[in-house]
Amino acid sequence: MLCRYPSGVFELQNNVMLMISVVLFVVKGFALVDCLMRSESRIAAAGNLTKPGWLVILVLAFAVHPLFSSPLALLNLAGTVAALVYLAQVRSAS
Repeated sequence: MLCRYPSGVFELQNNVMLMISVVLFVVKGFALVDCLMRSESRIAAAGNLTKPGWLVILVLAFAVHPLFSSPLALLNLAGTVAALVYLAQVRSAS
């Protein structure tokens, strides 16, 4: 016998995951645009990676995000951490 859930049981969970996914996608996009607009000298002053290094990481994070449905997927988490590290280190340093 098949166990059927009433309709709407997972609706709240799905909506929360969708909102989290959209917010994380926006954060990655913001970090990418900020990196594109920031001069290389200001990024180098933070003492981390170079601008091309950050661009490669952030473009990959931004491009991989729509490929996975869950914001808790491993590559989505890695991209989110990379974007947050960029925002915390590079953006706050200048």
